[in-house]
Amino acid sequence: MKTSVKKAFIFTCLLFSVTFISQAQKTQDLRTLLVFFDGLRPDYITPEIMPNLYAFSKKGAYGKKHHSVFPTVTRVNSSSYSTGSYPKTHGLMGNTVYFPKVDAKQGLNTGEAENLNKINESEGGNLLTTTSIGEVLTKAGKKMMVFSSGSSGQALLQNHKVGNGAVINTSMILPKSFEATVLKEIGPIPESTKPKPNGLQHKWIADALMKYGITLDGPLVSALWFSDPDGAAHTFGIGSDIAMESIKIVDEQFGRILADIEQKGLTNNFNIIISADHGFATFVGKTNITDFLIKEGFKQSKESEDVVVSETAIYVQNHDKDKIQKIVSALQAQEWVGGIYTKAIKAGDTKGFIAGTLSFESIHWNHPFRTSDILVDYNWNDNKNDKGYAGTSYAKGVAGHGSLSPYEVHIALLAYGPSFKKAFESNLPTSNVDLVPTVLHLHKIDIPNSMNGRVFHELLIEKNTSKLPQVKIEKISTKTDYNGGSYEITLQQSIVGKYRYLDFSKVVRTSK
Repeated sequence: MKTSVKKAFIFTCLLFSVTFISQAQKTQDLRTLLVFFDGLRPDYITPEIMPNLYAFSKKGAYGKKHHSVFPTVTRVNSSSYSTGSYPKTHGLMGNTVYFPKVDAKQGLNTGEAENLNKINESEGGNLLTTTSIGEVLTKAGKKMMVFSSGSSGQALLQNHKVGNGAVINTSMILPKSFEATVLKEIGPIPESTKPKPNGLQHKWIADALMKYGITLDGPLVSALWFSDPDGAAHTFGIGSDIAMESIKIVDEQFGRILADIEQKGLTNNFNIIISADHGFATFVGKTNITDFLIKEGFKQSKESEDVVVSETAIYVQNHDKDKIQKIVSALQAQEWVGGIYTKAIKAGDTKGFIAGTLSFESIHWNHPFRTSDILVDYNWNDNKNDKGYAGTSYAKGVAGHGSLSPYEVHIALLAYGPSFKKAFESNLPTSNVDLVPTVLHLHKIDIPNSMNGRVFHELLIEKNTSKLPQVKIEKISTKTDYNGGSYEITLQQSIVGKYRYLDFSKVVRTSK
């Protein structure tokens, strides 16, 4: 080998080694911070309402077509993000769930970790029926820490096995051996002021994150969950003075966290990903499913076991097909009822076995043994409330979520850090099930085959991402007659390759 060629070869090898070591060091020093604002509508992100989050949205990557998982409720989405999968896979079917071995008469509130522990015991340790990010990281010798000012159930479902990580929640700290240290170093947990803005607890949980999560000596992945604006909006309504105050409070805490990262010189070490569990709609309903079924004679009483209603899931004793048909027909005639879903005629079908219903498969709700006989959605429209916020649901109450309306499905996805494109907007659909596959990809950890989500490469600084995949919009519908009219449900979905995202469902009734 000639001297010049030999020198060039040695130089190339040295350059490759330096680049490889640099790249390895970069990955080793990379951390992820996931931040969830409970009930955050994208139209809250303005310079006036959320100046810190608005500025963040302009400098980083913004997924403009991000989706909540249906049912659009908190614990379904905390489970869906943490497992990278839909209810069909993880088995947490709603905010309230029915496990007759625990309680045969009514559903269990998954907001309480105590109820989740009862379910876990009754199911032989299988609270969730798939693998979570906490388990994946523990197996890889890494750690995840959860910080939450919300319910203990929501916090636990983000890392339900805990492993070598931790869950710091304003009503529960795990492992218990860590509790004394946290209370000594962060201070006692302030009293909750919910449903009014829970400012002191939001500050306390932000302090805990900055102490234990914003450091290279801490967890590989930290997850922060603010319980507002959800808590205030449920009680006082979208756009109310108290709800808007709660939004500003959590935005201020987010600003403190960004400043802490910068002050510690860790800006180039932290990827920050922002999402929400669901959007929000104004409620105008006058009844609910349980009261309707009792009134119509399909259910004996609120505590009867002949028909059990768990949130919007209906369990019919002995799966009586004739009774299921009668209940569905009665619901299809009600203006306040939206989409109705039942088990598929056969595996893979998009239509349910009852005429005029779509299947659980069509909405990613076809768990092999935890589904109900009927799943009911509330109807919705585009009407604005007195504060000018569009989106109205016929659920009962002041304001909330849970339905397959665009106002509850559509949420924001924001990301900033060394791995993400700057000042970039994407119109490719994404979902909360995509968060963990992307995080694992960034840390070069194998993604379990059980995960239903994809890596959102389009937001990342990577080679070969200039050509974006095609998006197809598809609609599936079904129609049937009832006494006095017809009922038609249409489900719109955005499709990227093998991944299917639910945009909304819409019901049209025609009188005869």
